[in-house]
Amino acid sequence: MATDAFLAAYDAVLAQWPEGTGQSTVPTPYGSTHVNSHGPRNAPPVVLLHGGGATSTVWYATAAELGRTHRVHAVDTIGDPGRSVAGPGDRPVRTVADLMAWLDAVLDGLGLDSAAVCGHSYGAWTGLHYALRSPRRVTRLVLLDPTNCFAGFSPRYLLRALPMLLRPTPARNRLFLEWETRGVPLDPAWLRLDAHTAGFPAARPVNGPRPSADALRTLDVPTLVLLAERSRAHDVRKVAAAARDLPAVRTEILPGATHHALPLASPPGTDRRIADFLTRS
Repeated sequence: MATDAFLAAYDAVLAQWPEGTGQSTVPTPYGSTHVNSHGPRNAPPVVLLHGGGATSTVWYATAAELGRTHRVHAVDTIGDPGRSVAGPGDRPVRTVADLMAWLDAVLDGLGLDSAAVCGHSYGAWTGLHYALRSPRRVTRLVLLDPTNCFAGFSPRYLLRALPMLLRPTPARNRLFLEWETRGVPLDPAWLRLDAHTAGFPAARPVNGPRPSADALRTLDVPTLVLLAERSRAHDVRKVAAAARDLPAVRTEILPGATHHALPLASPPGTDRRIADFLTRS
C-alpha cells in the first residue's frame, strides 16, 4: 500500500492539473486502476501512459493543452507507483499479453471502444505494443521518446541506471535524473513525489522484447514519434532512422530535450504539436 507521505506528494502534483480534473477507479482483473481525467466529456478520448516508475500526475501540462479538444484519461499503470492497486485475488501482470489485457480492461471500464494513445518511455513501449495488437482500438498513437521500440537502450544509460534499479533510494533516483537531464530544473513538487517512489512496493515491470521489424511494418495506426534530441536513453539517430522507414510514422526531434525531462519540462510547443496531430483529419 502507498504511504500517507506518498499520497500527499501525489496530491500535491495533482493539484497542478487544470480545474475540473476528475478522478475515477476502473476495476480490472489485474487490480483497481486509478485514472485522472480532464476535458469535455463528449470530446474524442486520449489515454496517457506515463514512463516507468512515474505516475499519471506527470501529465499536468499535457492534459491542460489536450483537454481543450479531447477528453484526457491519464492512467496510473498497475504495479507502478501510484494509486492503482492490485489485491491478493487479482491476476498478476507477468507478460506482454497480461499488460495488453489490462489496457483492454481499462478502455472497457472507461466505456471506450477506441481512443488515441500517447505514451512516454515505457508508456510509449506499452502503447506501441497495444497498437500492434489491437489497431482497431487505437485511433492515433503518439510516442514520446519511446524506449525499446525502434532501437535498444544505450549501454551507458543502463549502466548508470543499475544501482537505482537494484536498490532504489531517493538519492540514487535524484543523481540519475540529474545525470540524464543534464541538470535541467524539474518541478520541485514532482521531485518530492519521485523521492517517495524509491520506497514504493511496486511489482517488477513487464520487460518484453522490442517489436520485430516485420511487426512494425504492419503498423497502420497514424503515429507521431517525438524524440528528445539530447536523450541519453538511446541513440536518437538510430531510433529516428528506424521509425522513418515506416509509412504510418511521422518523426520529429524535440530540440534540447532530454528523456527524463519529458513530459515535465518539454520544449515549448510540444503539447501543441501533439494536439495538432490528434486533431488532424
